[in-house]
Amino acid sequence: MKLLSAIVPCYNEEENVPFFYEEFTKNEAFFKEKEIEWELIYVDDGSKDGTAAEVKKLHEKDERVHLLSFSRNFGKEAAIYAGLNRAKGDYVVIMDSDLQDPPSLLPEMISYMEQGYDSVATRRVNRKGEPPVRSFFARMFYRLMRKISKTEIMDGARDYRMMTRQMADAILEMKEYNRFTKGIFGWVGFQTKWLEFENIERKRGETKWSFWKLLLYSIDGITAFSTVPLSFAAVMGVLFCVLAFVLIVFIVIRTLIFGDPVSGWPSLVCIISLISGVQLFCLGIVGQYLAKTYMEVKKRPIYLVKEEI
Repeated sequence: MKLLSAIVPCYNEEENVPFFYEEFTKNEAFFKEKEIEWELIYVDDGSKDGTAAEVKKLHEKDERVHLLSFSRNFGKEAAIYAGLNRAKGDYVVIMDSDLQDPPSLLPEMISYMEQGYDSVATRRVNRKGEPPVRSFFARMFYRLMRKISKTEIMDGARDYRMMTRQMADAILEMKEYNRFTKGIFGWVGFQTKWLEFENIERKRGETKWSFWKLLLYSIDGITAFSTVPLSFAAVMGVLFCVLAFVLIVFIVIRTLIFGDPVSGWPSLVCIISLISGVQLFCLGIVGQYLAKTYMEVKKRPIYLVKEEI
């Protein structure tokens, strides 16, 4: 019999934990038919509510439910990595506990895995229920990543993905502190089948991903899988050097022909402000890469476990 390991990162998902278990176990008949055993690994990412307590209740009635609880909130990326570390299955699947990743897709995903695919990934065909501004910037992010990165990142891709043991082990080989799982999935390669589904709103509770958090997450993704921003900063520096040289030549020629009339200071202030802004922007780009390098050099653990059941 094969073993399916389901990794479920949780942060303040007390209300959704039992509902997810209920939906997941609706596939029990299919699992028995396919002779597949399963384990459910809830990774409590430092929740401040009763998430861990709810998982313990499930464990008492079903020993196939496991709990991995962090000492504090380390982020979803760390939770995914920790779950992959603990998973023992021949198949490993990553799912959200808010039921936006429907467990009803598991039979179809397993059928594709049996056909020889290394992973089955999911993507939303629409963003129904999301604020228009958030959807717009999300689409722009994926479009930008496809242009500046060699790593394939599909628009609307979810972390909901089933993979073979071999692919899971390959992901674990990437031990960087600053993790961007969507990019890592594409970087390791392997043959992937994409499943499309309609966007599903959360079962209960509110999303933990604010616009600001998503913006920071997108910056992590760009700096993790592309050095194009550094090249952009260098090109901007060259362009402004050339522009400055041209302006010097222009001023010299104008002075020789027309004398040295006093120019208006507002235009001068605007030019200085523009150039200063570009310099600070480019310095910020370099700073982002330097900060990532700084965190990697520290060699801090990706997560710390407080409790494991």
